[in-house]
Amino acid sequence: MHITRYTDYSLRVLMYVALKGDELSTIREIAESYDISKNHLMKVVQELNSKGYLHAIRGKNGGLRLRGDPKDINLGELVRSTEQDLSLVECFSAGNHCVLTPACRLKGIFAESLNAFFSVLDGYTLADLVDPAQMPTMKQVLQIA
Repeated sequence: MHITRYTDYSLRVLMYVALKGDELSTIREIAESYDISKNHLMKVVQELNSKGYLHAIRGKNGGLRLRGDPKDINLGELVRSTEQDLSLVECFSAGNHCVLTPACRLKGIFAESLNAFFSVLDGYTLADLVDPAQMPTMKQVLQIA
């Protein structure tokens, strides 16, 4: 399983904003902290806002704030909502042309593995990623005041 850059950036944005607490974050500072493209982040932030994960405040003194509590943001749900294709192999997709499909047991094994992957993620929230005990270290790495 490969998580897309889009999902990776979604997780990073939410972690950053959660670490800032009530203080507003900007796309520019997030991009600089992670050394990633501001343009990519704008698309990610727009979707996170539309899905209700973020509250975007426009204007000169605007920025981003987490909408709700980090303990209410489930990682499994987030990954499912940001990943567009969870087809591990061709036989998972509608355009399956694999001749082995009628006799192959691999699809079932991969499906079980994918379910196990999400079962683990479902047991964690954003709060687990920004644990207060680890916050000083993460804040230092990201240079968050």
